[in-house]
Amino acid sequence: MSASEIQKTRVINELRSFIKKLLEDPKILEQSLVVARKHLSEGNDKDVMARIANEISDTTSVHIPEDPSEHSEADKLYLELLKEVINEEQALY
Repeated sequence: MSASEIQKTRVINELRSFIKKLLEDPKILEQSLVVARKHLSEGNDKDVMARIANEISDTTSVHIPEDPSEHSEADKLYLELLKEVINEEQALY
């Protein structure tokens, strides 16, 4: 198995585990959106994303490192998707 295949498998397994956690506790999604809405109104820089990660970790069973350099692929994808959803919500108004 090549390094690329190993990396893809690791990312898929991580995402699978993360999605399972979201399915087991749907409140995680709701709380994450509340947190993202609150902080994204402050701007959209790396500090804001770190605050979102930190508060999600403090208020849900999901742990996302505060330091963006420590974010896994699943962490990055989740935060990016939260940002997209909030931006799309705001575009509707």
